[in-house]
Amino acid sequence: MEHPLRFAVLGPVRAWRGATEIPLGPPQQRAVLAVLLLAEGAHVSTAALSDAVWGINTPPSAATVLRTYIHRLRKVLEADADPAGPLIRSVQDGYQLRVPDEFDLRRFRELSARADRARGEGDLIGAANLLREAAALWYGTALAGIRGDHAEQQRHRLTEMWLTTTAARLTVELDLGNSAQAAVELAELVTEHPLDERFRELLMLAYYRSGRQAAALDSYQEARTLLAEELGVDPGPALQKLHQRLLRADPDLIAPPSRTAPASPPAPAPPPPLPTTPVPSQLPPALPVFVGREAELAQAASLSSPGTVVVSAVAGTAGVGKTAFAVHWAHRVAHRFPDGQLYLNLRGFDPVGVPVSPEEALRTLLVSLGVDLRTLPHDLDALTAAYRTHLAGRKLLLLLDNARDAAQVRPMLPAAADCLAIVTSRNQLTGLVALDGAHPVHLDVLRYSEARALLARRLGAARVEAEPDAVDEIIVRCARLPLALAVAAARGAIRTNSSLATLAAELRFSAKDLDAFQDESDTAADVRAVFSWSYQALAPEAARLFRLLAVHPGPDITAPAAASLVGRPLAPTRRLIAQLLQAHLLDEAAPGRYTSHDLLRAYAAEVAEAVEPPADLQAARHRLLDHYLHTAHGAAGLTNRARVLIPLAPVTEGVTPEDFGGDSAKATAWLTAEEAVLTAAVTQAAAHHHDTHTWQLAWAIANHFHLRGLWHDEEAVQRTALDSARRLGDPAAQAYAHRGLGLARAGRGHFAEAAAEAQRAVELFTTVGDLRAAAESYRTLAWAQEQNGDLDAALDAAKQSLELFRTCESQAPDPVRVRTSIASALNAVGWNHVLLGEYRQALDYCREALALCLELGDDLNAAHTWDSIGHAHHHLGQYAEAVTAFEHALGLYQRQGDLPWFIAGTLTRLGDTHHSAGDPVAARKAWTEALAIMDDLGHADAGPLRERLAVSEG
Repeated sequence: MEHPLRFAVLGPVRAWRGATEIPLGPPQQRAVLAVLLLAEGAHVSTAALSDAVWGINTPPSAATVLRTYIHRLRKVLEADADPAGPLIRSVQDGYQLRVPDEFDLRRFRELSARADRARGEGDLIGAANLLREAAALWYGTALAGIRGDHAEQQRHRLTEMWLTTTAARLTVELDLGNSAQAAVELAELVTEHPLDERFRELLMLAYYRSGRQAAALDSYQEARTLLAEELGVDPGPALQKLHQRLLRADPDLIAPPSRTAPASPPAPAPPPPLPTTPVPSQLPPALPVFVGREAELAQAASLSSPGTVVVSAVAGTAGVGKTAFAVHWAHRVAHRFPDGQLYLNLRGFDPVGVPVSPEEALRTLLVSLGVDLRTLPHDLDALTAAYRTHLAGRKLLLLLDNARDAAQVRPMLPAAADCLAIVTSRNQLTGLVALDGAHPVHLDVLRYSEARALLARRLGAARVEAEPDAVDEIIVRCARLPLALAVAAARGAIRTNSSLATLAAELRFSAKDLDAFQDESDTAADVRAVFSWSYQALAPEAARLFRLLAVHPGPDITAPAAASLVGRPLAPTRRLIAQLLQAHLLDEAAPGRYTSHDLLRAYAAEVAEAVEPPADLQAARHRLLDHYLHTAHGAAGLTNRARVLIPLAPVTEGVTPEDFGGDSAKATAWLTAEEAVLTAAVTQAAAHHHDTHTWQLAWAIANHFHLRGLWHDEEAVQRTALDSARRLGDPAAQAYAHRGLGLARAGRGHFAEAAAEAQRAVELFTTVGDLRAAAESYRTLAWAQEQNGDLDAALDAAKQSLELFRTCESQAPDPVRVRTSIASALNAVGWNHVLLGEYRQALDYCREALALCLELGDDLNAAHTWDSIGHAHHHLGQYAEAVTAFEHALGLYQRQGDLPWFIAGTLTRLGDTHHSAGDPVAARKAWTEALAIMDDLGHADAGPLRERLAVSEG
């Protein structure tokens, strides 16, 4: 009989079969297992696994390495014949682990839930035993030995679970009268977690119930001093209330008579299956100083069933706390949605950028659900259908923040009855209420008591109580607007030596700005006054950076880009960013990426217009565009070494493009991270008539967008580039835009239009005498014609490309790059001959291409060419030669690293050759290897290949 598997993550990641521990391999392999275990049966994409294991340092070979780790884990974990099926399954573009019942995290949750039920039924002894058993499952730090940001985030999440359960256990111990024993453990917990008020409160209660009232009061004073020094706040309401009860010697604080718990817990019932851990979990952190909104939260809680909910400020006022409220509410109900919580900022009222289109939003959401971006359709209706298909049967929470209007949101509303969509907007979105059955939850400014509680929470109750008149004026001047109150409180917290009366006076004398956010019936309701003194307190250079950030197209900026924006070196720019972060005029939305609230950006734009000469703003915008253009140009050269590089004007003084050190992986990572910024930069460049930057930047990002399958975005960018090129009257620029449009239209399946765009590019490049660019355009034309089914025209275009590249060879300033292009073009001609059945001509071209590849040391093109040669030999019936060529191709592909699809294609053709040669065993071996890769990739060709295998085995 096979012994069951057991897994543990509440300590080192470990596994056992029966009593025998299973060796799990190196740390990264154990990290892969940990990610799959923590998903608790959910599908985990290869991209998500790579990000979890390597983070931003993901190597190009990550997918291949992950397959190796999965193979090894299967080998050590899976029994020879498990009736429940494979433990680790390949699903779409990732993996899914069938978690056994014996999993310590699942057991921990089950025991905690049973303890909660026991407490609710009044069985404190039973609850204590269950919680003690849950605590015994922990063996040190969760995920010990696993490194990286993802592991640290999960470790933090698991530790918080442990802290919550520990607090529950010690509460029960106190209720059982075990105060003295609990006080010892609580004192250690307070030392380890000094800012966690839960344990401080329990320690004070334990001291009091042990007859140590003075120690309880001393503990409160210690907490008050620590919170003031570390956070600038007073203890929370619960701790303050307990302190007052201790001072009054409240008799209700005395514990019930001591009861002795059983020495050993009762035998636990078998754990029931638990729901899948919420994946993804994208909600922003809940605001720790959130106060008030009890009526609105009660209204939200009263909604009878999941549905679409609109969170809107009355009159569309910004800064009323819509996002904070929505996030707080979402965290409260997240447990009802075990299949995940998605978050998306729709940028509906971004003062500089443009709102997120429904198509872009749907792509982002689908990718978050594990869908491969390259497989997605491009039109809105098809994307909406795919999105709702993926939501079917799931319990998901969707938070759509800062929506522009109902039309932007409607395609993202789930049709599934078990999903909840929360939408925030400055508009009331009455269309969603009227047509889509949304429930409106309107947020007004804070009630006076809530505004006062907000200031007390942030400034300290004693300080607020000491200056009631000043506090009243601050509340009035901030119009009870949460954002304004929060910024004012931050200012007051920093200036501990100034009185709140001084703060109130500053608001009084500066309330003349941000007219767009002033209520006509209340002239004191002005947010700009709050921003102005924060800005005026900045050092001159930091203030200049704040102003110039208004020039950036958004949605976020990095330190190197900010350095170019202000024309300063990177190190001092980082210090300026730190000053803006400290003043709450900038937020670090993700590591190294900075953004700000749209009101702050609007204020920055107003100040910039008032302070900066127009020429300086134009110069800053030129530096910023130069930064993105020269950096993207460098990245383009690294990610495609056969591409003809366009010449650029010298970089503007003060601009420092990012240097990738010749690392193509770093270049690709930068392009991926900056996709939204680069797209917005093209739009902004065109809007401000930086037309040369527009078309050149569109050229620089075209290849990346092509490889990523971002055809819709690429088409929009290239159409903008074409408009700019026409304004310039530059035929070469127009030709590049037409070629880019050809690639985009072909990617979207419009092959006839793609061919027409590529043909127009050829004509323009020929007119201006740029033969290398014309040769590249012929290659685009050949691809479009091949996909369009016109193989003769495809071959003719490929030959034209080859002829032009050869013409350019002697005059090229970069001979290696142009000869690489020649080798690729030779193979393209050979491949088209294969498609036309002209196999001997194909071999002539491919052999010439191969010789050139070997001379240049171009292993990748050599692998492609060996594959073409093998395909030609196969059709000539020369099976031995075909096998040799395919094996050469496989060797070179494997040496390159992460090229699974090319390997799978060659293995499939190798299997075909073995089958035709009468060697069914070798054929099935090659097809089986190819099928395993296709299954890992989730590729559509896996089905036909599986059928072919079944027929061969039948």
